[in-house]
Amino acid sequence: MRAIYPFTAIVGQERMKRALILNAVDTRIGGVLIRGERGTAKSTAARALAALLPQVRVVSDCRFACDPDKPETWCTECRERADKGEELPTEIVRTPFIDLPVSATEDRVVGTLNIEEAIRKGERHFEPGILASANRGLLYIDEVNLLDDHVVDILLDSAAMGMNIVEREGISFTHPARFILVGTMNPEEGELRPQLLDRFGLSVEIHGISTSRERVAIMQRHLAFEQNTEEFRQEWLEKEEELSKKIEKARSIVDQVTYTSRDLVAIAHMTSSMNVEGHRADLVILKAARAQAAFEGRTRITDFDIGLVAELALLHRMRGGPMQMSEMDADELHAKIEKLVGFKDPGQEEEPSSPSDKQESSKKKI
Repeated sequence: MRAIYPFTAIVGQERMKRALILNAVDTRIGGVLIRGERGTAKSTAARALAALLPQVRVVSDCRFACDPDKPETWCTECRERADKGEELPTEIVRTPFIDLPVSATEDRVVGTLNIEEAIRKGERHFEPGILASANRGLLYIDEVNLLDDHVVDILLDSAAMGMNIVEREGISFTHPARFILVGTMNPEEGELRPQLLDRFGLSVEIHGISTSRERVAIMQRHLAFEQNTEEFRQEWLEKEEELSKKIEKARSIVDQVTYTSRDLVAIAHMTSSMNVEGHRADLVILKAARAQAAFEGRTRITDFDIGLVAELALLHRMRGGPMQMSEMDADELHAKIEKLVGFKDPGQEEEPSSPSDKQESSKKKI
């Protein structure tokens, strides 16, 4: 089994980690697109997040890992079994991590219906695809800009609806497809079409860390991980478990997080003032703000929540070549949001080099 680098041991890249965690709290946000140069921990962060996510309760013999506590999301097979009065067995499993190959075809992604079997035997036979494997888990797409546009569109549709519906020759099959969608790309290898960019809930543009102290910390941690993987993981285990429990608690209360008409007006004023096209950004900001509040253990969103997530939801939706923005442009976006919403980002201190450091960081947690 491949050793997974701890999520909490990743140095810096706070925006990327925040975007990933918010999607882990609420998959309805619509995924995250991470753009950045090579060697900036994009794939490491995605794999690390999946490894620390809370375990999930599933229907044990279901091919789609249906949630036994949410009958409205069940696949066609589980619905039919329940209608017959069958009691569905359950079990607790690890959150799956599915790596989508760039060469994936539509049938490989959505699954296939065997029409010949249906005609010959009168039985519906569905062969699950990648979306079935990814349900209740994390679906990772490296070099998403090199994937066929049609396949990307299907993935984004499923992520938005939470369901995969396959129809062939009058025969249909439905199964849940709720997953954390993480796409990474190097802009030097080409861009995504604007229509596809907008479909990602959040986006982050990351660069290599410039401060010497943090670059030294990256080298030290990486070497320590290579030399004794298990010892390194044990060193960070407490922080990993703490974050996992925090995400699990946030998931349980996110639907209880409230907002006021003033919050909605603040979001609408911000997006209209910044000439954001369409209305998807408004909805994403609201969902992400609720997830941020839940992650902090609150059941009411604040201006700070709105401002914090807005920079993740707007960077790729600004008119005039949004994905050509420089790092300075991203900082300018942050400043403009701060001015519009009135939130202030807490001051940050340098993080400790390891959990065993005596001085704790007073930095505001994501």
